Amino acid sequence: MIRVVSRYPLMTVRVLCVCLGNICRSPIAEGILRRQAVECGLELEIDSAGTGDWHVGDRPDPRAIRAGEACGCQMTMVACQIRSSDFEEFDWILAMDHSNLQNLYRWPESKPEKVHLIRSFDLSASSTEVPDPYYGTYADFEEVVDMLESACRGFLRHIAAQPPEDY
Repeated sequence: MIRVVSRYPLMTVRVLCVCLGNICRSPIAEGILRRQAVECGLELEIDSAGTGDWHVGDRPDPRAIRAGEACGCQMTMVACQIRSSDFEEFDWILAMDHSNLQNLYRWPESKPEKVHLIRSFDLSASSTEVPDPYYGTYADFEEVVDMLESACRGFLRHIAAQPPEDY
């Protein structure tokens, strides 16, 4: 259980999870982060977006929905593309891989201090990237879920300013 000693005592922390098309990794990350925050008693505003616009208005990939629901997440989100205002409105922007991280840095409105790789919060990770499962199998989506479960726990520990052993 995370005991909240927040660095943000008078505001709700806003988090945006970002991948390429917003139909695989970032909606799963959004779902997992929402579920874990509730389990820990943290009130966060969480959303997701893509750096590309190919899937705007679409539901997540059916395999992402299945994998997310299998780990207890509500997968009701609809794909959208990141907007310039997101860099101002969100406190944390969590990219799934280096390519998306670089795309976020290229935005004129980018605030690099807000942009991070989500797996950088997973101290046990051997890589800082969440691979894109889009061209893979359902097993690849399950692997992404496992990576994001750990990364999201690490992120929540970080924002709650608690040592890892308290979770």
